[in-house]
Amino acid sequence: MNYNNLTLSDLSKEISGEIVGITNDLKYNKFSGVFTVLNSATKGDIVIRHRIDEKGIEIAKNKDVLAIICENPQIKTIETANSLNFPLIIVGKIEIANAFALKYTIDKFAPNSKKVVISGTNGKSTTSHLIYHILKHSHFNSFTNTDAKSEFNTLIDPMVSKLLVDYSKINPNPDFLVIEVSEVQGWLNKLMKDHAAIMVDAVNPDVGVVTNIAMDHIGLVNSIEEVFDETSGVAKAIKKGTLVLNYDDLLVRSLNGLSSDNIDNFFFFYGKNSKKLNNLKTSYLYYDTNKNIILYNYEEILKLEELPFKSKHFILNVLAAISACISLDMAINDIVEGVKSYTPLKRRFSILNQNPLIIDDFAHNPEGIKETIKATSKLVNNTDLWIVSAIRGSRGIEINELNSKAIAESLNSLNSNVNNVNLLISSSEDIVDNLNVVHDKEREIFLNVLSDNNISSKFYNNLHDSLFDVYTNAKVQDVVLLIGAQGMDPASELLLNIMK
Repeated sequence: MNYNNLTLSDLSKEISGEIVGITNDLKYNKFSGVFTVLNSATKGDIVIRHRIDEKGIEIAKNKDVLAIICENPQIKTIETANSLNFPLIIVGKIEIANAFALKYTIDKFAPNSKKVVISGTNGKSTTSHLIYHILKHSHFNSFTNTDAKSEFNTLIDPMVSKLLVDYSKINPNPDFLVIEVSEVQGWLNKLMKDHAAIMVDAVNPDVGVVTNIAMDHIGLVNSIEEVFDETSGVAKAIKKGTLVLNYDDLLVRSLNGLSSDNIDNFFFFYGKNSKKLNNLKTSYLYYDTNKNIILYNYEEILKLEELPFKSKHFILNVLAAISACISLDMAINDIVEGVKSYTPLKRRFSILNQNPLIIDDFAHNPEGIKETIKATSKLVNNTDLWIVSAIRGSRGIEINELNSKAIAESLNSLNSNVNNVNLLISSSEDIVDNLNVVHDKEREIFLNVLSDNNISSKFYNNLHDSLFDVYTNAKVQDVVLLIGAQGMDPASELLLNIMK
């Protein structure tokens, strides 16, 4: 596509939109090259928003914005666009516009880059960040949309496109783009169907990675089959290069039959298994649980003690990242040195304190919760385990029921090295915003599931109070786990301030 001669009418056709507010066609040479959000917009930019009202049109006009693309114009939006002679493009699916923006930005600002996309229910942020770190450690000019708070990894707005433009102005011609793609995405409790496929198609990666497939985003999807259908878009949309898959996950493993014949498969798995090795007719990487080493095609490349984290689910992230870097034709020695020097993202099994040992983790769905509690319990040496967790506010009763069951199952299967478990549950009323308020039914289902499974817990309205209880009563030899999503994000800072 020749972007230089593209008009707004052409753009509207590309994203299946309808242009209103202006009759004459503006040439793309007035376009700054930046798709962005309204707050950040400057002269010549194109703004993409899910919804826009008449005030937004007026702001855009005053900023000399070239056009606005939106899915849901409000009552007076079109009338205002017409009166101001301002171009407004209305689309049926805003994700199509965001995908176009991403493709345009990559083609214009990083046309020669190699691209990696990472998706899956758990571990995609850590895997993405680790790939990015390995590349940066080897002095490659690299960009990623992964950050500790997961603010820019959803691709439901044009922020990643804008950030790539900003990055490229300072670091022109990136060598690599590492793009995290949500396996399931929605807006206002409505599933954005085929989100992963749409975004992977836009990026056109050289390597695709799928970490695992498990239940999450309850309400947007309601069965593991639906999660699989959405995640499978990664395999279906990749057009070249290599697809990196978690062999231990049966659903992920089955994705290898969904990609086209020209796609190479690269498997990683945990634990040496002769049956696995005999069945594989492609490249693979695995962690040998007997020798505690990582091997690539039978050759040892890393020891357990050299890894930045030791639990199974994080080792799987390491395997995924190494597999991706091998698929990018990086030298093994460079990959190994990158892994050794890695510092995890915030709230990814982060160790905040030693005595007592305090661990902070973002786990927020059943599989992540089970793996994190299991990994933490192995660090307990005949002492007490303290767990502070927050109910997921405004996420519905289904996910809170599943998360509570995951906690109960984990605690009921702990080894004898844990003397006592002190479980503290909070609604985090003191720190959450209006998007994360815990509703009565969410609290009731969470606490009832624990009670039904004979799990003792103590409930707090405020997160600060639960953390103060830990500070007051935990012994120096105990282990403390802070676990959960938005309602637990400030927990580490609150607790460390209490401990001062």
